[in-house]
Amino acid sequence: MAGGDDREFAGPPILALIDVRGQQGELDETLRNLSAEAISAFPIGTPGTPTLAEAAHQIDWDRNPWLMPMVAGDKVAQGTAKAYREAIAESRAQIVYADDDLLSKLGRRQTPHFKPDWNSELFRHFDYLSGSCILRSSKEEMERLAHDADWVQRLTTNRLGEGTPLHVRKVLHHRRTRFRPHPPVDRFGSSAELPPLTVIVPTRNRVDLLRTCLSGLAATDYPNLEVIVVDNDSDDPQTLDFLASLDGPGYCVVRHQGAFNYSAINNRAVQMAQGRLLCLLNNDIEVIEPHWLATMAVQALRDDVGAVGAQLLYPDGRIQHAGVVIGVGNAAGHAHRFLQPKEEGYFRRHSLPQFTSAVTAACLVVMRQRFEAVGGFDETNFAVAFNDVDLCMRLNQKGWQSLYEPRATLIHHESVSRGFDRDPIGAERLASEIAALKRLWYTDKVVDPFHHPALSRASERFVIGL
Repeated sequence: MAGGDDREFAGPPILALIDVRGQQGELDETLRNLSAEAISAFPIGTPGTPTLAEAAHQIDWDRNPWLMPMVAGDKVAQGTAKAYREAIAESRAQIVYADDDLLSKLGRRQTPHFKPDWNSELFRHFDYLSGSCILRSSKEEMERLAHDADWVQRLTTNRLGEGTPLHVRKVLHHRRTRFRPHPPVDRFGSSAELPPLTVIVPTRNRVDLLRTCLSGLAATDYPNLEVIVVDNDSDDPQTLDFLASLDGPGYCVVRHQGAFNYSAINNRAVQMAQGRLLCLLNNDIEVIEPHWLATMAVQALRDDVGAVGAQLLYPDGRIQHAGVVIGVGNAAGHAHRFLQPKEEGYFRRHSLPQFTSAVTAACLVVMRQRFEAVGGFDETNFAVAFNDVDLCMRLNQKGWQSLYEPRATLIHHESVSRGFDRDPIGAERLASEIAALKRLWYTDKVVDPFHHPALSRASERFVIGL
């Protein structure tokens, strides 16, 4: 064992387990750094501790230690031991993790990763904990992993079923390398077993958009599909003729008169829906592949999931929606907007399925029972804007977390049919809806748990704040 003795500090000790393989030349620097923090170290792969099992025999387990698996060459920030001890003193978590950055060949810090709070769905595709955390383990577990080449990750993943990992929102680890995100390439299995689903499409005029949207639905691979088109006072003759032609199996046209109220339109249609699942779909959505709906439906059927949102692209290929971040603009904003899908972006987050605080209702799938359990859309406070955010937040409160699913990708001709709120009446209504969002969900104060206080609230692109 190397490093300082931390018996003078209150609380259980923090012991570093250092993977030395291939990094022997970096070890001394790491040991000096840990010693300055009074963190005792076990260099795994040296004569003193050749294996993880040998380290396990040297640890005093009666002191209930926390372990810090890491790689030779990595360092910790000044105050790391103190920050972790403060965290574990107030938590029952089995894993506590922190933010990190990378060390260049010259030892300069770069590329900080300001991480989300625990996001189990994101972790399936991106290990952002291993190598930058402390955790509980046992002598027996370390002995079992003695010959496992991936013991740093295994020690982490073995704890994930035991409570929720705790996030320390500070850069405590300076690393030589990180684990890379792995965007999924697999698709879910056959759609044959999926339950009946109702698609609700509000519309007004613009038959060109509606025809494209419904043609995409007709080409969608889903076994039992009902489509409800809700017409809000269309007066264009071509549109009316097209709507009249839809009276056939699988289609239902509902007339909804009066001022546009997205929440009321959808709530009314849900009352008529026959499907166990609902898909809320804007009429300016263009389908580009047949499996998008089945992909979203599979996720929406999970016990822990509420609203499922797709990756939406502008017609020029840039991202329009990759989840919603609470607090952007002191309201809510679309994550990674204007990014090209093949760009790196912020740790490839736009390409990874993950839990989010909300998703857009431009393309949203949810179980009808869950939609109804939270009272549907709020027709009074959110007639046009932020009704989806409010719905998602209420679903989240019930334990049905919003989920962003990039394997479902569509094109969104954003607000083409009804335009933006630039007239005085529309601007006044939007201001009222923003005020309601702040009043109900404190979006001007809270930090989105899947964002970070170090990231700018003025940008949808996950950039470091000033």
